[in-house]
Amino acid sequence: MRRDVIQTLLVANRGEIACRIFRTCRDLGITTVAVYSDADADALHVREADLAVRLPGAAPADTYLRGDLVVAAALAAGADAVHPGYGFLSENAAFAAAVQDAGLVWVGPPVKAIELMASKTRAKELMAGAGVPLLAPVDPATAGPDDLPLLLKAASGGGGRGMRIVRELEALGGELLAAAAEAASAFGDGEVFAEPYVERGRHVEVQVMADAYDTVWALGTRDCSLQRRHQKVIEEAPAPGLDDALRARLHDAAVAAARAVGYRGAGTVEFLVSAEGRPYFLEMNTRLQVEHPVTEAVFGVDLVALQLRVAEGEPLDAVVPAASGHAVEARLYAEDPARDWQPQTGALLTLEVPDAPGLRLDTGYTGGDTIGVHYDPMLAKVIAHAPTRTVAIRLLAGALERARIHGPVTNRALLVRSFRHPDFVAGRLDTGFYDRHLPALTAPGDGDPATAALAAALAEAVAATTHGTGPAPTPSRFGAWRNVPSQPQVKRYRSEPDGTEHEIAYRTPRTGIPEPYEAGSGTRVVSVTPTRVTLELNGVTRHFGLAYDRDRDRVHVDTAGASFTFTALPRFTDPTTRTDPGSLLAPMPGTVVRLAEGLAPGAVVEAGQPLIWLEAMKMEHRILAPASGTLTALHAAPGHQVEVGALLAVVQERAAGAPAPEETA
Repeated sequence: MRRDVIQTLLVANRGEIACRIFRTCRDLGITTVAVYSDADADALHVREADLAVRLPGAAPADTYLRGDLVVAAALAAGADAVHPGYGFLSENAAFAAAVQDAGLVWVGPPVKAIELMASKTRAKELMAGAGVPLLAPVDPATAGPDDLPLLLKAASGGGGRGMRIVRELEALGGELLAAAAEAASAFGDGEVFAEPYVERGRHVEVQVMADAYDTVWALGTRDCSLQRRHQKVIEEAPAPGLDDALRARLHDAAVAAARAVGYRGAGTVEFLVSAEGRPYFLEMNTRLQVEHPVTEAVFGVDLVALQLRVAEGEPLDAVVPAASGHAVEARLYAEDPARDWQPQTGALLTLEVPDAPGLRLDTGYTGGDTIGVHYDPMLAKVIAHAPTRTVAIRLLAGALERARIHGPVTNRALLVRSFRHPDFVAGRLDTGFYDRHLPALTAPGDGDPATAALAAALAEAVAATTHGTGPAPTPSRFGAWRNVPSQPQVKRYRSEPDGTEHEIAYRTPRTGIPEPYEAGSGTRVVSVTPTRVTLELNGVTRHFGLAYDRDRDRVHVDTAGASFTFTALPRFTDPTTRTDPGSLLAPMPGTVVRLAEGLAPGAVVEAGQPLIWLEAMKMEHRILAPASGTLTALHAAPGHQVEVGALLAVVQERAAGAPAPEETA
């Protein structure tokens, strides 16, 4: 067989996965090439690569999804191989063929294997012939009450796009149209199929690695059941609570699936496991998975190095590496779980995760980078490996809790609470975990925001008097009124993202160290600097770290077990910040992809009715009517690019008890 020694590798991707592949390349002495869009000109993956080639434009369709430009970039940079990472073109058979036609080594599976697994409907037919267990398909045209609930899925692509759960037959037609439209938009293929929806099913997958000499490894199981919008949030290996017989069946089915398509390289065979322990084939991902680090930790392997080895024509060892311990991974997203998982953008001031034995951080960002609107909102993956599941979970939860993350809202608190939820601790996992527990997991925490706001006020009071010797918090709004030692000073803050307001009164005595104005509060100030405050609270000493976002008048406060973000408020309300009642504002920058049918000024709407769909950061978001009433203004149209806070529409609320307009005829 032909042997190709890879000297220079182009990664046809961005962000975290590009940085992760570059890390292995550096260890192997391989020169690295990045590609980048205009939006990513100063991104971490560009800074870490040896060479970089610009792809003009910002949208994925103009840059990372342009296979012709990527191949041209590889040739221009003198690369002899291309690694696709995950997402974008990683499962595009035409791109894989174009790479090879250009005389480059493709670090991925054979083109034929990608083609066979590209359509979920065709893949299921192939798996049935290989004896892999399947769910019986349902024809939506003949579906009846006994077929419910149904799961609609896009035949091409993944990541939760084009997926809908249908529990009522009356909704089936509309959901089919919506799923097909989303699938066509995301993948260029509107084919949708239906299958039974398994209530409280688990998402369990098997990592496979295959070479060209008929060796296929099954590298254990992973549980990826904790998902939001059908996209994974927390993954672990091995999948807990599976008996030996079920594990063996999953391994055998995964190997059979790989052999059925002549697979080579790294791939993942995904299964749905019912509450009764019956496995059903979902799909095969013909690429490296986001969650591959947990398998690497447990088996002590580098899957990217193995991909390169197989691509170079080298054989795998005959014996599968032994597993050891347990690993858990958390995906840290710039999003607000309490607000329908809305993605967040803006400057990432700080991203620091503790470094300790058993911990790993894979990220495409560092402090000072900007999170844009064009791409996935994942900031990083944090992985913990330990001898037992209990220790791994505790290690990861503690690391996330102590991490310093300043900038846009993230899902950090949700992750920590998930790890400590009784169902997760007990291994009672299924894909409905967040559907059931999200309100409790996003409720106000046990931390004390009022004390954190006090620490912020004291630190800023000191900063305002240092005359440039410390990091001045922000211009004008902080320390904007004079400190008179004998009189109370007042500062007002709004907690982000919940909007709670705090008013802090303090005074600065002759010692020069500010202190709470109210006597007998049980709080004693031990020390204050612009970046660190130490307070004694009812006999217990606590430390608070401060960081400032000058551009947004924000202060970030970190303390043991909790982190807070406050926006400084002026002493008096600015009337220009008010908006008319019923105004629908864009919650993030994005593109208007569609409007509710017949939506126009004068239309009657009901509270909670979806009116406008925005697409941002690879996700679709619904803008709902805030109340029942009449649409009096509409400023959105399909294709419009909107900024955060842009006025999309206005709904005039119907007075309580008043009839709807059509009832007055």
